[in-house]
Amino acid sequence: MAALYFDHAATTPCDPRVQAVLLRALAEENGNPHSTTHASGARAADMVEQARAEVAALLGAEAREVVFTSGATESNNLAIKGAARHLATQGSARRRVITVATEHKCVLQSVEDLALEGFEPVILPVNTLGQVEPDVLATALADAPTALVSIALANNETGVLQDLATLGALVAQAGALLHTDLAQAAGKVALDLHALPVALASVSSHKLYGPKGAGALFVRRRPRVRLTPLFSGGGQERGLRSGTLPGFLLAGFGEACRIARAEMARDAAHLAEVQAVFLGHLSTRLPGCVVNAREAGRLPGIFSLRLPPDLRAADVLVAMPGLEVSLGSACSSAELAPSYVLEAMGLSFEEAGRSLRLSPGRFTSTAEAERAADSLAQAALQVRAMPRRPGPAA
Repeated sequence: MAALYFDHAATTPCDPRVQAVLLRALAEENGNPHSTTHASGARAADMVEQARAEVAALLGAEAREVVFTSGATESNNLAIKGAARHLATQGSARRRVITVATEHKCVLQSVEDLALEGFEPVILPVNTLGQVEPDVLATALADAPTALVSIALANNETGVLQDLATLGALVAQAGALLHTDLAQAAGKVALDLHALPVALASVSSHKLYGPKGAGALFVRRRPRVRLTPLFSGGGQERGLRSGTLPGFLLAGFGEACRIARAEMARDAAHLAEVQAVFLGHLSTRLPGCVVNAREAGRLPGIFSLRLPPDLRAADVLVAMPGLEVSLGSACSSAELAPSYVLEAMGLSFEEAGRSLRLSPGRFTSTAEAERAADSLAQAALQVRAMPRRPGPAA
């Protein structure tokens, strides 16, 4: 029997409808979308622009505000470093760059990297639910002129949502730019970026049932946000991201966005049901499990599960090859170390070491949710029957 895949927060499988678009585009449209002097290039350009329109529609943005990239990691780097560097070239006194302790590693590292260029990185704490307190952000903004603040709408390990409307208003009042990483939220919650005080927003195709290697950065047009590109080239994508665009990948990305916009409500209801079935079934098989930050507003498709005190997550993970989950974000789970996100929320090293991230998806059935709960409970019982190894939780 195939393993049960409960790690959609790391990556999602391509929706079959997206696969069909990818294959057709790869077979039929091989022109360079930047070579519009002939029919093949014009068709490829049309395909790219259709994809751009679909991404924009999902975000509540204009098509000309969408810059294509290779994924959210590149988008995050371009947004954070590009905005800060542009302000520096204009002689701005704004040298503070603020983010949050629970952000994705690429955001945290991008902010830290700017310290080498004379910027002041500030990493804000979160409360026990993993949310930024408005007064904490307000204090950080008041302490020094701030260039940019980066806060993800949805956390990639807990699914916890931030109040971007409230936080963004504080950022705007301080005259800074707000960037948000939408890698987990796009396609799962309704978005209207023009209604939010967001200057920049990152999206990844492979997090919403599209192909890997494609992503986008929303760059607000009014008021216009300016960036310094990360690298030099032919000046594609409004001069912000040079390089020949992969038309077939973007066609798949666009189709994934179209499907997500059409089926978002149904997906959300389905994921909420799958999560409820899993947790309900698990509670009878393995009492004592706790959902971290359960009281917070969260995405229905991602939850961080803390096991009972006598179980270490890494041990249970090894004992259940039939259920594919993670210890935390995909970029750091290979370390087999407790989640820095959970520790930032106030969990102890031991409590974080008892936590697993589970993320079912669009095609996960309720029957599979029950099987997954059984697999986890069986693995836990197996671990309990083993001699206890000394050492800290991992």
